[in-house]
Order: sequence, then structure tokens, then C-alpha cells
Amino acid sequence: MKELLMLLRKGNKSAFIAAIVNAVIAIIKAVAYVLTGNVAMFAETLHSLGDAANQFFVFVGSALSKKAPTDRFPNGFGRLVNLVLLGAVLIVGIMSYETIKEGFSHIFHPTESTGFLISVTVLSAGILLEGFVLLKAMKEIVHGAGLQSKGLGIVADSFRHFSKAKPATKLVFLEDFVATSGGALALIAIIISHYTPFHQAEGIASILIGLMMFFVVGKVFLDNAAGALGESDEEMEAHIGNIIINDPDVADIEDLAVMKEGESVHVEVEIEIDPHMTIAQADVIKDRLEAKILSQPGVSDVIIEFDQNDGVQNWNNENIDREKQDKNTDLKS
Repeated sequence: MKELLMLLRKGNKSAFIAAIVNAVIAIIKAVAYVLTGNVAMFAETLHSLGDAANQFFVFVGSALSKKAPTDRFPNGFGRLVNLVLLGAVLIVGIMSYETIKEGFSHIFHPTESTGFLISVTVLSAGILLEGFVLLKAMKEIVHGAGLQSKGLGIVADSFRHFSKAKPATKLVFLEDFVATSGGALALIAIIISHYTPFHQAEGIASILIGLMMFFVVGKVFLDNAAGALGESDEEMEAHIGNIIINDPDVADIEDLAVMKEGESVHVEVEIEIDPHMTIAQADVIKDRLEAKILSQPGVSDVIIEFDQNDGVQNWNNENIDREKQDKNTDLKS
């Protein structure tokens, strides 16, 4: 029990905050739906409920993924967060289906809802709260990218560096972006339905919200299926390759693999050195390279193997040039 509590402290903070906020929002929206019978509010209730459950599982999964390797699982639990996310998207998928089905039902059988002020107040509060969580996720993405963005720069940089974010942070960002957009869409639909005879607007909004939820399901599923199978990180590979090849005692890189393990990065490299070096000298090189590589963001473990220099250069400058180009693009923007 003590170990579990220690692990939960290491869970993704954005996911935990998002789960609490969305649970509160879901309860408020559910009460509003019961009072008003508004179908757009029904869609938003299911949306917030699905997000809350999803993000809670994500928080737990991100925490358990940091569990230390055991004899039974010597490679650790890094990919556990990807597996949890794969399961979590099923919840959103079910909620999406119910949201779309209810939307179609309202289009073919439109009814005038009541409690206009209640709906507007609840949705406005929901947009503000979900926007707060979205902003926090944006800041976490920017911070993870090593940037010091401020103001509107946080928004632009969070979209630009979205692909580099941790799996749990990606999910929170996607879900709360859709939740904020969906809340605004539902609010517009309710206003249209109240001031015009076009009551089908609420049903259309419900369908659009459900489709946005399906987009999250597809995106998260594809990203985490790749993570569960083991996905290489080409940008980090180029960066680490540049660090290694610039070491004065490294003649060449025979092989380099940089794999994403959940929120962590696993590095395996085979380098070529002078065959006349002693074991003690090679050990010094290994310790120096391990320290440099482990200091990189997200890198959790490194395996370094040695081979003698065969005089044939395997590692070219294409990866190094690509890394420099990416850095120049970041500086210009």
C-alpha cells in the first residue's frame, strides 16, 4: 500500500487535475440536463463524464508505469501507460456513440428544452473550467519542450510541440481542447434553439460533439498502439547520436536505437573505439557517455556496447543536420 501511494505521487498531475475538474463539471451538467431536458447538455454531460473516467485511469496508469523493474518484468513498466490509454479510449468511444445517437434522435424528433439561463450558466462555467485545464496541459507541453513561452506563445508552441508531449499529457490536451470547443458549440446551439424555431440545432451540436470525441478516440488509439508496440524517436535519436559522435574517443556509431517506453526513453547504442584501448579506458568512456545521455529529457536507461573501429564510417551527418535544422526552425519561430 505504501509503494502504491508513493507511485501515485509520481502520476501525471495534469491528468489528475483534469479528472477532478471534469467529474465536478459532469455532475453539474447532469443536474442541468435533468432540469432542462436539453439534448446538447446531455451530450456535454456524457462528454465530461467520459473525460473524467478516462483521465483518472490515465493518472493511475502514468503512476504505475514508473514502478521499478522486477524479476518477472525486467524491462520495467514504462509501456503500461500506453496499455491503460488503449483501454481508456473505449470509454470515450462508448460515450461518443451515445452522444451521436441522441443527436440524431433529437433531429428527427425535436423538442423545445427549458431552463435557458441554467444551461447558459452551466456551459459557460464548464468552458472556463475546461479552458483552465487545457491551459495547464499547454504549459506542461511547452515546459517539456524546454521552452519559456508566455502569453499567446504558449498556445502556438503547445500545438507545435504536441507530438513530443508525454502520452498522458497528450490525452488531457486533446480531450480538454475538444471539451472546450464542444462546450462552446453546445452553448451556440442552445442560444439558436432558444431564440429561433430551429430546435434541431441542439441535435446537430450533439452529433458534432460526438464526432469530435471519436477523433480523440482515433488519435489516442493510434498513438498508444504504436507506443505499446515500441516506437522509435527519430528526433531524439539524431540528438543523442550527435552527442555520442562528438565524443573525442568515439570513432563511429555502429548501431543506435532510441525507443519510447511510455513516458520514458530507452537508449541502446553500439559504438566503435580504438581497438588498442584498455578495458579501464573503455569503462571511462562508457561512464562519460552514460552521464551525458541520461541527462537528456525523458531518458531513463542506457545500454552501451563496444566494437573495434573497422575504418568504415557508418554514422553519417544526415541526422545531425536534421537536428540542427529543427533547432533553427524553433529559434526562428
